[in-house]
Amino acid sequence: MARSRVVLEGLRVQVLKRSDGSLSYTIVWPDCSVDEEGDSYLRLHEGSGSQKTYAYYLVDHLRWRLLEGLTTETIKILDLHRYMGAVGAQVPMPYGRPWRVPPQRPYGASALQVAAACTKGFYVYNCASRGINNELRTALSGQRLPTKADRNRSALGHLKKSVPSNPLAPSNPPRRRHPKMLPEGTKPRLRGAVNTARDAMVVQWLSDTSLRVGGLTGLHLVDLHLRENAACNECKSPHLHVCHREANPNRARAKIKPDWEMVDGVITGGEIYRVSPTMISTYFQYMVTEYQKYATGHGMLLIQLAGLNVGEPWSADAARGMLRRAGRRADLPGRITPKAFRHQITNDVLDVADGNPMVAKGVGNWASAQMVDEVYGHPDLHSPEFTAALEKVWGDQE
Repeated sequence: MARSRVVLEGLRVQVLKRSDGSLSYTIVWPDCSVDEEGDSYLRLHEGSGSQKTYAYYLVDHLRWRLLEGLTTETIKILDLHRYMGAVGAQVPMPYGRPWRVPPQRPYGASALQVAAACTKGFYVYNCASRGINNELRTALSGQRLPTKADRNRSALGHLKKSVPSNPLAPSNPPRRRHPKMLPEGTKPRLRGAVNTARDAMVVQWLSDTSLRVGGLTGLHLVDLHLRENAACNECKSPHLHVCHREANPNRARAKIKPDWEMVDGVITGGEIYRVSPTMISTYFQYMVTEYQKYATGHGMLLIQLAGLNVGEPWSADAARGMLRRAGRRADLPGRITPKAFRHQITNDVLDVADGNPMVAKGVGNWASAQMVDEVYGHPDLHSPEFTAALEKVWGDQE
């Protein structure tokens, strides 16, 4: 039987807007009183993107715990394993009825890892700070031998003898797979299906760079250095700077947060992306036809062109919706997402760069060349080279 979609006891996530425009997240009860355990744990992540993620994972667990009649003082490690099983993990024990039922879906492998980390952190912190349930705290504070990856991530990894383990995490962590690319012919068909100069610019900018949608919708006009030898002296070619700002009015935020600053009106630092001539052309087309007509002086690049908030900053969710609708009009298979553009250009650059992951890493601002090589550095099963090599081996076996 499906669980009611009504929030149990009204336990919910509350978004708090700070005086500087940044957002914080906590958990409150129906009478708006703060859940002290949840709030104290979430405060540890104040100012980081993890706070929002952990808030929504934690409130889901607290609702389950409330239904089960458990508290931090009484819950046991087996109860936490039951919870992980109820949300989608494979556990060798009965866990009761599934917690996430349609239209919700069970957590995938990556989501289970986040849920396990959040749940462990919540109980280890609260059991230690309140001096309760030492049995649970001990069960969650185990150690394991370091792997080669653990040693590589540490400056003195060769000296490591043990690393923390999480008994709630999936035993088989997710392996990186080849990401979903754009359907064939997506870019030209999308350009013919968009309705505004802004939307055409967004498609072009996603096609020619590896920008994430949060970074794109968070751009300010001062971040754009669309001429050669800009005053920042960080890139001779036309480029842009993606800067993480907590106080963007459309709540768009860059995922990566390198330091940046404005000196004499010039942005320096942040993530730097090269800009193509076609990107510059679509930018000016948008600026002279739509931006100057509707912009309200907030200084952000992408604006709403219709509705009650015309001229205000355009959100990342709105950009995703535009791509989804344009994909339907263009009769493209599946859902067109901004992330697929990022995967596509990384894969394309790796192909033309003779498989050099350092080039693809630089183009995509990826964290490491090793990650690029692991995700993208395998042959296309339908490439002429792959087919020729396979046919040659088959011929030698005759």
